[in-house]
Amino acid sequence: MELENIVANTVYLKAREGGADSNKGRSKKWKKILQFPHISQCIDIKDRIDVQYSYVVEQQPIGRLLFRQYCETKPHYRKCNDFLDEVANYEVTLDEYRQEVAQDVFLKYLTTESNEYVDVVNEDRIERCKENLQTASKELFVECASAVKDFLAGQPFQEFENSMYFLRYLQWKWLESQPVTAKTFRMYRVLGKGGFGEVCACQVRSTGKMYACKKLEKKRLKKRRGESMVLTEKQVLQKVNSRFVVSLAYAYETKDALCLILTIMNGGDLKFHIYNMGREPGFPVDRARFYAAEVTQGLEHLHAHGIVYRDLKPENILLDDHGHVRISDLGLAVEIPEGETVKGRVGTVGYMAPEVIDNERYTYSPDWFSLGCLIYEMIEGRAPFRARKEKVKREEVERRVKEDVEKYFSKFREESKLICQALLKKNPKERLGCNSGKYGAQELKEHLFFQCINWKRLEAGMLDPPFVPDPHAVYAKDVLDIEQFSTVKGVNLDAADSTFYGRFNTGCVSIPWQWEMIETECFQELNQFGPNETPSPDLLIDQPPPAESQGCFPFRKKERKNMAKTTKSSSNFQFSSSDAPNSSSGDPTTTFASGHENAFRAS
Repeated sequence: MELENIVANTVYLKAREGGADSNKGRSKKWKKILQFPHISQCIDIKDRIDVQYSYVVEQQPIGRLLFRQYCETKPHYRKCNDFLDEVANYEVTLDEYRQEVAQDVFLKYLTTESNEYVDVVNEDRIERCKENLQTASKELFVECASAVKDFLAGQPFQEFENSMYFLRYLQWKWLESQPVTAKTFRMYRVLGKGGFGEVCACQVRSTGKMYACKKLEKKRLKKRRGESMVLTEKQVLQKVNSRFVVSLAYAYETKDALCLILTIMNGGDLKFHIYNMGREPGFPVDRARFYAAEVTQGLEHLHAHGIVYRDLKPENILLDDHGHVRISDLGLAVEIPEGETVKGRVGTVGYMAPEVIDNERYTYSPDWFSLGCLIYEMIEGRAPFRARKEKVKREEVERRVKEDVEKYFSKFREESKLICQALLKKNPKERLGCNSGKYGAQELKEHLFFQCINWKRLEAGMLDPPFVPDPHAVYAKDVLDIEQFSTVKGVNLDAADSTFYGRFNTGCVSIPWQWEMIETECFQELNQFGPNETPSPDLLIDQPPPAESQGCFPFRKKERKNMAKTTKSSSNFQFSSSDAPNSSSGDPTTTFASGHENAFRAS
């Protein structure tokens, strides 16, 4: 089962019940920005997108919610979805309660005597489920759930395609495809510095959602020949969708820069926490285990998509508001074609695996070696092959990585020592995680070190983090310490550069954009139909919208527009009052008004 179903269902229920303070941070014009076009403008989108149950319902958050809305009108289909929800919840139930929950699910949905009986599962599957009921394994209902999904993907989905709910899905896809520019966002203070430019906090005008904007200066990119690396990072980020890897929500360009709009992480990076947040460096083993488990989930997601990360280190693991971590900065990640290997001496000294140092070919093994370095450093409070601030040449560190055996001290329990030893094997053929190709994470999950981790609950974000960042604390350098970039001279941009920018400037990334609409409750407020679940006027194909009236004096409109421009240019405010955030809880600009970096960090 897709564990994101649990999140989607929770949001769906919240959307039906209503929520509070949904206008926080939005422009007063947000409904105009997100106004649905008449369906006649969207109908041709169907020929350009993937229209299958496996994509629309199982991968697209808004597609899933609209399909669920349609199924609510058909009691038989609703029962099928309720069963899938119960199975998803069963899979993340605590071990001590699972047998009881299994019994309840079976009696409610898989016995003919029940009013909620789901009659689309054949008797053989039901019988096998019944025989294994006492085991209460996490996979108990997998076969039955698969049969229900197959049913929903047939006639119910075909009916959905011919309904107003699918037409509304096309309208959302039209909004999603609209151009993205600098005007889509409000830009706030500088948070940090990337390789090719600054990182700023920003806010989407239409929804109020906060992100981090990673700016890549065009001339600096060209001078340092970084186009290929930047495009790779953008394409990799666009491909992945995990709660344990930073998400790319938008990509666009301005006159001087390329911009990546990324998950904003408020809790600082693990390096800061390891060395600056306690009486002595390092974490208790349980805290290190939690972070290592979430990083393992992130690596598993990347590897499943054929991507090796190659730059795992404490600086690249960031904490969010709640204390969960994400992998960031995918500039060195590379996609490995099926059945092939790659090579390249890339990474950070002291974290690179021996096979990387020797420039040998590899697949996913470097990531597991680096994870061993990370776990060691989180527990011991120093890297395994170089002490913090130790002045030593690169060649010496590389020699240590290839030849020296790391030392273990009193902070290590037996199971933590064992996993570090297994991950830090010099020979990748002997290293934990390296004998199952892209599925090596499963080897780690079965290790003694992770025995107490409930992976299904971790994957669903249901485990409580061992540390929650203080929203008023600063977990980073003072913003005044961030060096200013010098002006790039002697670099001219030409037509060939414009071709590259076109490949970069792709606008919204579908799944993050849809989650933004749902989480900020824009979906709930805009997704309205006619009375008694009838189509709203914008969904009536045979009734085109009335032509927009120009009025008797069209020159007045131009005159008012020019006056507004004059007023705006003479104002000292960052944005005009008509575009101010629609919020009674404070202006977001004040969030970044202090002299310190407000604990925000982006990849």
